[in-house]
Amino acid sequence: MVKTGIITIDNQEYPLESLSEVAKQQLTNLRIVDQEIARLQTQLGIAQTARAVYANGVKSNLPGTPATESPAAD
Repeated sequence: MVKTGIITIDNQEYPLESLSEVAKQQLTNLRIVDQEIARLQTQLGIAQTARAVYANGVKSNLPGTPATESPAAD
């Protein structure tokens, strides 16, 4: 259960109002960085998926693969 106005750090609970302004700013910075990490992880997943699709496209279009062989001339 999440307690409003309480933060837990290293299994120790602290009321937010007891934190210094510097500590509060650092918490804000942590949240921002965590959001950016999550965004970058999403972007990385998208890039990895695209890379796999492109790699498969290269493989399926290599000379001698069934998809690229031209029909025999009659």
